[in-house]
Amino acid sequence: MATKLNEVTAADMRAAMIDSQLRTNDVIDPAVVAAMGSVAREAHVPAALASVAYMDRAIALGHGRALNAPLVTGRLLVAADIRPGQRVLLIGAATGYTAALLAALGASVVAVEEQADLLAAARAATDNPAIRWVEGPLAAGAPGEAPFDRILIDGAIEQLPDALAAQLAEGGKLVAARREGSVTRLVQGVKTAGTLALRAFADMDVAALPGFEAPTGFRF
Repeated sequence: MATKLNEVTAADMRAAMIDSQLRTNDVIDPAVVAAMGSVAREAHVPAALASVAYMDRAIALGHGRALNAPLVTGRLLVAADIRPGQRVLLIGAATGYTAALLAALGASVVAVEEQADLLAAARAATDNPAIRWVEGPLAAGAPGEAPFDRILIDGAIEQLPDALAAQLAEGGKLVAARREGSVTRLVQGVKTAGTLALRAFADMDVAALPGFEAPTGFRF
């Protein structure tokens, strides 16, 4: 996506985002901070919204989708504990911002997106051989590429499909956001003996992802 910001302004905005939004809210992992300081967030939003790309809020992308606020992304990345060389499945790639961050952290990324125009924007904004783009239903993941060391679901879900959890390697970690009534919580879990139990670690406003709605009457 095109940007109206010049490089100096964008660099200043990234620095301000790190100092005022991330470091003050437990996003202090040096690798995550460095990645978020290097990736041009403005390249992943509609051109008309480039000037607000670094504000502490979600940005609408169309199709009912949104780019999460920087703090949400930062907290998920810290919880994921990405290590260079790990294979990461990203669900809800949208315009590619989180995929670019994962690649900057040294991961080999399989990024799944079901909206063709969002995926086209992601490809245009992020030309990185460490990222494999997959067009398809978000809830299906990429079973042909499994297993993964990490799964990052970049949005709020109501339920986690068994088919998606099955793509996580033994000892691997999944991070996401889970809607519980009127509250959305960031969650994480490690697969142990074939079982993945998710626990909450922060309450935040997170953009919802389609395809993960719980059946009527279902409760965690």
